[in-house]
Amino acid sequence: MNTNKNILILCSASFSLSNFRGDLIKHLLSKGFKVYCGGPDFEESTLNLVRDLGGIPIPFHLQRTGLNPLSDYNTIQELKNLMTEHKIDILFPYTIKPVIYGSFAAKKLGIPVISLITGLGFTFSRVTTKAKVLQSVTEFLYRKALKSNKAVIFQNSDDLQLFKNHKIVAENQSLHVVNGSGINLEKFAFKPRKHSLNSAVKFVLVARLMKEKGVELLMNAARQLKPQYPNSEFHIIGEPPENSSSAVSKKELEELNENGTIVYHGKSMNVAKAISELDIFVLPTYYREGVPRSILEALSSGMPIITTMQPGCKETILDGKNGFLIAPKEEKPLVEAIKYFLDNPEQIKIMGQESRKLAENKFDVNLINNDILSIIKEHA
Repeated sequence: MNTNKNILILCSASFSLSNFRGDLIKHLLSKGFKVYCGGPDFEESTLNLVRDLGGIPIPFHLQRTGLNPLSDYNTIQELKNLMTEHKIDILFPYTIKPVIYGSFAAKKLGIPVISLITGLGFTFSRVTTKAKVLQSVTEFLYRKALKSNKAVIFQNSDDLQLFKNHKIVAENQSLHVVNGSGINLEKFAFKPRKHSLNSAVKFVLVARLMKEKGVELLMNAARQLKPQYPNSEFHIIGEPPENSSSAVSKKELEELNENGTIVYHGKSMNVAKAISELDIFVLPTYYREGVPRSILEALSSGMPIITTMQPGCKETILDGKNGFLIAPKEEKPLVEAIKYFLDNPEQIKIMGQESRKLAENKFDVNLINNDILSIIKEHA
């Protein structure tokens, strides 16, 4: 496919353009698109990474908190001006605000929009009164924004069904499901794990350290199991989000690290290397995920997975074959799943091989990007 069209990929966190969408940027460039990458708060290193990929970074202003089109009117106007200035032919936004505000701006210009719903997160978790109110507001704005989109792409069928049930999208719209954002199988290379009853068994969680991600559940499981299984290790990689009531206590993480209950790494700049040295990936989330990228990275690396029966997570597990699906918000099933690997360490290698097969057959980033390109071609 040869095209001279300008496409703008729009997101709410500029670092994700290079870290999570780099393969998509390269894929679009190889098909002849001129790729613009819009995000807020570009750091110099991110600007350089996007340029190295071949993309053209476009910084814009975005208020991270709240969801009010009146207070964010300037963002909509700024996006409209940027799309006009750079002669954008197609808008490809993902994450809540870029999808909503980008769609509003593009509609005024008659620019076709293909939105990607990457997960519904805290807003659709209904775990607090605030989340319930946010869901009502977000549903209203999504409904207004998406009705003029050429296509809407979801990362799991549960989110698509929810949008249909709540009449956020219409049955006659062009609606699609892809298997998450995909994973680069070469970057997250397969590493077989070998264990005996005497070797250390290393569990790891990689996430923003929020309660909804189940971090406290893993901390409690570690408190219970570490004395019984001295050869167990519980690694936690990530940082608590700032100014969030959902953040896990950093002080508590550091105390558990000091007494040897967990190994707290903080933020990692090389997740691929970190997880290659560990064994089993744990994400006991009750957050509305798309398909968690952290799980895809672990699958590709050849790790068994313990995660919950949540939308986006359950797609990554063949229960009992490459890991275990457990009930969300419950500590006992998590403890039992962890104990299984401590008591049966030979299963780590076997289940890890199944994880890699699933990554290759279902989540290869090249497969996902081909699906996305086909949708763009259909509507561009």
